[in-house]
Amino acid sequence: MNTVIDAHNISKVYNPETIPVYAVNNVHLHLQKGEFTALVGPSGSGKTTLLNLIGGLDKPDEGKIEINGTDITRLSSNQLINFRLHNIGFVFQSFNLVPVLTAKENVEFIMQLQGIPKKEREARLKNLFRQIRLEDKVDCRPAELSGGQQQRVAVARALASKPQFVLADEPTANLDSKSASNLLDIMAELNKEENMTFIFSTHDQRVIERARRVVTLVDGRITTDTALVDVSHSVASVSSPPLIT
Repeated sequence: MNTVIDAHNISKVYNPETIPVYAVNNVHLHLQKGEFTALVGPSGSGKTTLLNLIGGLDKPDEGKIEINGTDITRLSSNQLINFRLHNIGFVFQSFNLVPVLTAKENVEFIMQLQGIPKKEREARLKNLFRQIRLEDKVDCRPAELSGGQQQRVAVARALASKPQFVLADEPTANLDSKSASNLLDIMAELNKEENMTFIFSTHDQRVIERARRVVTLVDGRITTDTALVDVSHSVASVSSPPLIT
């Protein structure tokens, strides 16, 4: 397996001039292609901050993050926007669909930004809506869809750019049990059949039970990093020293 993400000793610090608070503290993390990984921990543990740093939505104060060999911490704002567009898919807790656009238009918009030709966009859209099992909802606007259906459209949008990996921040938090199970089924199938890499930030046991690797954070540090089932690489549990402020 190939390393997709390599985070080297990254830290994110708030109030550095007064009483520093380490949202992420000296984290080192490798993520391989095809992983289905959950970042877990209590509220304030740093899991969402770490996900945002990996996704280039925020920059670390220390350390560097390499994605397929590109150090994204050295990119300019414009370079980072372009890099995210072509390499990273995002799924957010609140869906973040454009309300005036149809499901199809929400997904197609990403490909339009990439300059994908119309014929290729249409073929990709057909396949994506088949994968998320919403072929009959392509012309519906978000308000006409259930929460679970909206989140499935958000997954299709994340996949539309053919990213290197998908980051999902609490993707099941606003879903009922059935919708969450359907969504996780789809993600697991994509992971297995297409070797798509998924990294979740979650405290949802339903997600954790599906994960093949669980990384636990406490006070901004990784306390355990464990492979749960059969994977082609081994991940050992590790311990971290106390938070330094």
